[in-house]
Amino acid sequence: MSAETALEWSDLDDKAIAVSRALAADAVQQAGGGHSGAAMALAPATYLLFQHLMRHDPADPAWIGRDRFVLSCGHTSLALYVQLILSGYELSVEDLARLRQWGSPTPSHPEYGRTPGVEMTTGPLGQGLATAVGMAMAARKQRGLFDPDTPPGRSVFDHTVWVIASDGDLQEGLTSEASSLAGHQGLGNLVLLYDDNHISTEGDTDLAFSEDVLARYDAYGWHTQRVRDINDLSALHGALSAARDEADRPSIIAVESVIAWPAPNARGTAKSHGGPLGADEVAATKRLLGLPEDRTLHIPDDVLRHTRQGAERRREERGDWNVRFDKWRAGNPRAAELLDRMMSGGLPDGWTSKLPAFPAGTWTATRAASGAVLNAVAGTLPELWGGSADLGGNNCTVIHGADSFLPEPKGGSPYGRNLHFGVREHAMGAILNGFALYGFRPYGGTFLVFSDYMRPAVRLAALMGLPVTYVWSHDSIGLGEDGPTHQPVEHLAALRAIPGLDVVRPADANETVAAWRTILERGDRPAGLLLSRQDLPVLDRPTDAAADAARGGYVLVESSAPTPRVILIGTGSEVQLAVRAAELLEAEAIATRVVSMPCVEWFAEQDPTYRRRVLPPEVGARVSVEAGIALGWREFVGEYGEIVALSHYGASAPYEVLYERFGLTVDRVVAAARASLAKAEAYTGP
Repeated sequence: MSAETALEWSDLDDKAIAVSRALAADAVQQAGGGHSGAAMALAPATYLLFQHLMRHDPADPAWIGRDRFVLSCGHTSLALYVQLILSGYELSVEDLARLRQWGSPTPSHPEYGRTPGVEMTTGPLGQGLATAVGMAMAARKQRGLFDPDTPPGRSVFDHTVWVIASDGDLQEGLTSEASSLAGHQGLGNLVLLYDDNHISTEGDTDLAFSEDVLARYDAYGWHTQRVRDINDLSALHGALSAARDEADRPSIIAVESVIAWPAPNARGTAKSHGGPLGADEVAATKRLLGLPEDRTLHIPDDVLRHTRQGAERRREERGDWNVRFDKWRAGNPRAAELLDRMMSGGLPDGWTSKLPAFPAGTWTATRAASGAVLNAVAGTLPELWGGSADLGGNNCTVIHGADSFLPEPKGGSPYGRNLHFGVREHAMGAILNGFALYGFRPYGGTFLVFSDYMRPAVRLAALMGLPVTYVWSHDSIGLGEDGPTHQPVEHLAALRAIPGLDVVRPADANETVAAWRTILERGDRPAGLLLSRQDLPVLDRPTDAAADAARGGYVLVESSAPTPRVILIGTGSEVQLAVRAAELLEAEAIATRVVSMPCVEWFAEQDPTYRRRVLPPEVGARVSVEAGIALGWREFVGEYGEIVALSHYGASAPYEVLYERFGLTVDRVVAAARASLAKAEAYTGP
């Protein structure tokens, strides 16, 4: 590359790219597995980004003013790891030698929180790009929250979200959902480099993928470009720069590359996608690159000095930003206080005073109670925002009086609070992850049955420990006439199977308030709120709902005797059945305790003494009641317990009819209690 171009370039830059390719080949060869091919091909692009285009600071990976980089094709993690090392992040060549090994900071796919400089966990294709759309939306919201009046491009909060994605990413339906919304939102701060290498695991992408991707993205409203050769650094730099400078549309650059370039035999082959090239091929590749064949995972001193000089330049840029940021802090003390609190994950003093309370004896759907919570605390918690997948009124996720988050020509405010995800549940889940990665406390609503559509994004939120709240309403056959396609049956058990996800099904309005409070105060993992469509009675409780619900399971109604003969355990809309059944059993002189179990995950965290106090081991007669499959409840009811549940799909009818027809009734719970008592009391021991 000539010195006359806009990009300052030297032979050492060319050598650094060659070294980047060799490091990727060496690391996979030494590990015995991995994905070197795409990392080798992408080296010019990743090097340009980290050395010449991105604003970042290796000494402070969490710098608020940094650009974000998301490697959506997480299998090619070496493309990222190598540039982190060259740039000066806390990562070393020795760490590359431990690729894919136990405890290594270089896992097979990038993991958030494990490796400095990794912005999110990627690997499931499509999740990175969709989450990056959320990051770009969050960046716009962040600017609006803290610095809305500064001219475009001049705010300390202005930055770019860069993404590299593969053919596989763009085949996933998730990226179509998210990219459509990104175009609608006019996210000019989002740049996507599409690695158009025509190779997937099974072979040439022509086997299954032949559309005109740029035409599709043009239809979405994106700015589109094509670079015919990733090794044409002038063209690549020009395209990336033009994409970064596009203010009103997200940008995609289709960059044509040859996988495993320049390996003489492996390049352009599907075999190079997911395995070692072989020792001979690695050696031959190094010969072509002009690097010593007998050095493994080697960075020449002159290359490392050169790339670390880039870090010095970036420190100067960081210093200039710090001056502007200090000026902003001085002029916006209240906004600065909010920013500090958000970045620390804290909540303001006294925020719970805004929470609503509902009088016992009234009737309220828990979805409505949830909406009341959101509107009560909205003014106190500006970091709490979200929306719904086209069901805002049904999910009760609308903040009244707030603008829609939309560009002004589309009828909203670019800094609005109410999000309209459209019928895009999976994209909503991934976008919410992007919000959480910016320090927000996002929520997103749909019907519980459609949680299946967003499950991969929920799983990633759990993997990353992100404080996302899912408002999943219409939580059972209680939604009634819409029928079995819309009535969740297996979903409670399936969601409880996700490690790191709190599944919360409150019994009434006040327990819903307590659930929201607990979720917001915890803030270290995602939670799903499973809420009723139908009105539920507000229960008369002798103790504080907030303290009780936070334990996940608690004694709602105590028995007439110090030790109950039978324990009834309920969740959500079925707790009322347990309460009424207990009244009938007590009338028969059967001492009965009712336990509300809104969250089995929270209950499992309690100390054994508390759990035994709620569910005494000596009480073998137990009944669980929940409008879902029985899976998981045997753990709580024990050998002699009875499980009142559903073992089939629902039907279309008023919910009262369905509960009666399917045996979710007070009489059924009473009969189950008697049956459990008979079994438990017949047992005399060995």
